[in-house]
Amino acid sequence: MLAVQTDKLTCQFGKFTAVGALDLSVEGGEIFGLLGPNGAGKTTTIKMLTTLLPPTSGRAMVNNLDVVKHASQVRRTIGYVPQMLSADASLTGYENLLIFGKLYEVPRNELESRVRQAIDSMGLSEFGDKMVRTYSGGMIRRLEIAQSTLHHPKVLFLDEPTIGLDPLARRAVWEMMTKLREDYGTTLFLTTHLMDEADALCDHIGIMHKSKLVAVGSPKELKEKTGANTLDDAFIHLTGNLIETGGSYRDIQRERQTARRLG
Repeated sequence: MLAVQTDKLTCQFGKFTAVGALDLSVEGGEIFGLLGPNGAGKTTTIKMLTTLLPPTSGRAMVNNLDVVKHASQVRRTIGYVPQMLSADASLTGYENLLIFGKLYEVPRNELESRVRQAIDSMGLSEFGDKMVRTYSGGMIRRLEIAQSTLHHPKVLFLDEPTIGLDPLARRAVWEMMTKLREDYGTTLFLTTHLMDEADALCDHIGIMHKSKLVAVGSPKELKEKTGANTLDDAFIHLTGNLIETGGSYRDIQRERQTARRLG
């Protein structure tokens, strides 16, 4: 069954098209990566799929629910890890999880056990009672993933989940995401501009460029299609642009702020 499906999904801000006529299908239980440089439309896409931003036109279905007509039901079946920090540094990891569990309406008689299970499954059992301000960047990301999965979502959306993390912390987050898919059958939909991340994690990849989806396939298929040895080279072949465009001043400022807070 399809976990995510879009039909000419479009988002415009005045005359500017952020996402243009996006047609996309993601199978249940897979890890799907949406790649592209800053400004390609990745974050706008994920905001529409998580009901945070209404589409200008077109349609999107998540877990067979229309994101506009059934927004509240969609929100109950998904988890979302945004780029910016969502954990409260002034609380412990355990307290953060309790709050999110209540927000996600986890049954009261199950809340305590789910929180403890989430802490253990994310490798945070020794740190659950410590203040989040003392956590490393990788630990914060794992806590945020734990927060977003307390209600056992069918689809977990992650917007650049490893931004600002060092290589060791990135790999730990990769392992946590893979474990979620293996243990619970969770569909993971992540945006990233890191080609090695997509190559290591994703079953299928969509490449966006200037608001358009220009290619979809497995990492192997995309490389074979373009005759490339790496996804970086495949991306350049498909779009004629380097993946690292640098982004706007606002993009760079946001990334550096995130990196500083996670570091």
